[in-house]
Amino acid sequence: MDFQLIADSLPFLLKAAVLTIQVTAISLVAGTILGTLLALARLSPIKPLAWLATAYIELIRGTPLLVQIFLIYFGLPQITGTNLEPFPAGVLAFSLNSAAYVAEIMRSGIQGVPRGQTEASLSLGFSPRDTMRYVVLPQAFRRVLPPLVNEALNLLKNTSLLSSIALVELTRAGQIVAARSYKPFEMYLAIALVYLAMTMVLSFLSSRLEKRWGEGERR
Repeated sequence: MDFQLIADSLPFLLKAAVLTIQVTAISLVAGTILGTLLALARLSPIKPLAWLATAYIELIRGTPLLVQIFLIYFGLPQITGTNLEPFPAGVLAFSLNSAAYVAEIMRSGIQGVPRGQTEASLSLGFSPRDTMRYVVLPQAFRRVLPPLVNEALNLLKNTSLLSSIALVELTRAGQIVAARSYKPFEMYLAIALVYLAMTMVLSFLSSRLEKRWGEGERR
């Protein structure tokens, strides 16, 4: 076991880990916004809108993420004539993929809010739009925090797929060092430990947020 190699490579791996976190954070925010809109569209009484949202969700959830990455990175330039850099291509693929899963999470959260909350809000003079914005969605977000954290963890770990389009995120950085040093075991072990550290930090922060929100509701 070459611990010196791991120590020497750690700055390079951590720099790549920052890129991994950036892809995850941007994709999660964009995916949450788009996913919430998709959830509202799927619950809409306008049937064509609900069908389109359902079709999108089923299409994304029913195809591999790696294929979606390739379609965007290699396929879009063929259609648009404009080449995409690995970073924006990866963020776009992850955002569109995450949106489909977040849509189902948010849909369950919205449907989990008691109907009486909506009826009470409407009886107080709130419009259906304001009722959804100020009454239903805040409660739904609190309910779906654990599955949203799971989605964030999945995004974080799935960023390793972006090594296939030469984005130098954590996994790709480890591959580069392993190819130069001919010591893949040490490098992939280091990669695994860095991923573990990031997921543990994210899980800790989410548990603290859940606890804080829970205390706020009890007050």
